[in-house]
Amino acid sequence: MLLHPDRHLTVCGLEEIAGFRAAGVSHVLSIADPGTPAETYFDGFAPHRRLDLRFHDIIDEMPGHIFPTPDHVAEILEFGEAMALEGESLRHLLVHCHMGVSRSTASMLMLIAQRHPGEEEASVARLAAIRPQAWPNTVMIDYAEAALGTKGRLRDALRPQYRRVRDEQPELVAMLRRVGRGREIPAD
Repeated sequence: MLLHPDRHLTVCGLEEIAGFRAAGVSHVLSIADPGTPAETYFDGFAPHRRLDLRFHDIIDEMPGHIFPTPDHVAEILEFGEAMALEGESLRHLLVHCHMGVSRSTASMLMLIAQRHPGEEEASVARLAAIRPQAWPNTVMIDYAEAALGTKGRLRDALRPQYRRVRDEQPELVAMLRRVGRGREIPAD
């Protein structure tokens, strides 16, 4: 079970990865922009299972950018199923993206929710405990909702998280607006 107390769950950005070399990472979900060489970031890590995905952190299609797709989400959820089957070999899951805020947190949330169906609010709370600045990419969450059959409950559970981050981290919200993700920001 992914939330077993003996399992470590980490979300981080590219610049933080090196700090986990000696942390006993057994599984890595690496999500970065196309062209980012994941292999060099994991030099010095013990052998681990890794899924590398490359797409941009966008919520609207843009020329020259790779949009997140249902296939990306399916690969993430298949990775989650494989981890569940591996049981005890899962000691420490590290999920990263460029900043450790959006693609990685969307991925961690869907992996947690996958293991704990019907516990969407608790899944979001667990994500916030792991990565307080979490701002999951809404396109990825929408695809995960369809794949997991949560019928909008993940999005509903995320609203307080988005509001909290909006209120506590105005610099992150300003950056989201600059990169065309303003429609994700709750108005109330």
